[in-house]
Amino acid sequence: MSDEICIPSGIQQKDTSFGYTLSIISGKYKMTILYYLSENKIVRFNELQRGIGTIPFKTLSVMLKELEADCLVRREEFPQIPPKVEYSLTEKGQSLIPVLDMMCTWGEKNFVPAAQEITIPFMI
Repeated sequence: MSDEICIPSGIQQKDTSFGYTLSIISGKYKMTILYYLSENKIVRFNELQRGIGTIPFKTLSVMLKELEADCLVRREEFPQIPPKVEYSLTEKGQSLIPVLDMMCTWGEKNFVPAAQEITIPFMI
């Protein structure tokens, strides 16, 4: 990691590379969508929705449009009936996967299930 400060003083976060990265991956399901696409390569809309499980149709549609606008996801439409649309990661989208992998590794090292949390007994 470089010695540069990610958010120098006097500069708003949104005007930094860190702010840009956060704006790209912010959103409740964006990282989940990116990770699912990295694992499954090419996916149709319904398969993606089933794979994520808890995402509403409209939310998935909006998230995919935003990811496509940010050049992270490729949408390929096939001219046939019924319509067929496939989603996959672009090269730029694939470049984010190591970041998501590092987040996963950090979570594995630091996650403490609620049942195992240390509690301090209440003393009277």
